[in-house]
Amino acid sequence: MTGEPTTDPVSPDERKAQLAANLARVEHRIAAACDAAGRDRSQVTLIVVTKTYPADDVTFLAQLGVRQVAENRDQEAAAKAAACAGAGLSWHFVGQLQTNKARSVVGYADHVHSVDRLRLVTALSDAAVRAGREVGCLVQVALDAASGTVGGRGGAAPQDVEAVADAIAAAPGLRIEGLMTVAPLAGEYAGQPRAAFDRLSDIASVLRGSHPAANMVSAGMSSDLEDAVAAGATHVRVGTAVLGVRPPLR
Repeated sequence: MTGEPTTDPVSPDERKAQLAANLARVEHRIAAACDAAGRDRSQVTLIVVTKTYPADDVTFLAQLGVRQVAENRDQEAAAKAAACAGAGLSWHFVGQLQTNKARSVVGYADHVHSVDRLRLVTALSDAAVRAGREVGCLVQVALDAASGTVGGRGGAAPQDVEAVADAIAAAPGLRIEGLMTVAPLAGEYAGQPRAAFDRLSDIASVLRGSHPAANMVSAGMSSDLEDAVAAGATHVRVGTAVLGVRPPLR
């Protein structure tokens, strides 16, 4: 399941075995990366990104010990979270988020990694207060964005991070937990994930000066998790390496 996608049907037991083997390989990669960086394995949390895969796979992952899962589309995430209620999972929303989806996302997400503008902070806060929940928020950083703009894949410019974080910290129903980034496809860090993650780590260090509890650094995916761990990421978001190559969207 880590290579080409397959249309061959597999039984539930076979699928669970596939996921277990993939998880073991990812765990080995994370442990080796931690060892190479002189870090303890407990310092890095694996978040499995389950987008496009069915709720049955999420249930299997929970049975295999996964506790942190992520989605990036609200419609899919809301249905999947409802189907897997009671599985003991913590849900992370990691995709670009429109303000009109804030109420739905707050209904199931424990953490939102993609907060990148003040209007979204307000929408999430209003929704959290109405729902009687407290939601952890990370500021998404776009290393290829100019001040006052949002990156092509979402995210606030580095110069705007502090203002967004301050707004989260002051907003009822929200707490500031840290920073997230995706290795950029353009700009000076394009094709240089290690340099990008080092830059995120520097920004995170500055942020902790004013928000000491904002200690989450969410970076790295299937292809570059080692670079993220080396740069100090506390959370890696891995999908393909666990679940297999995603079928094309229709």
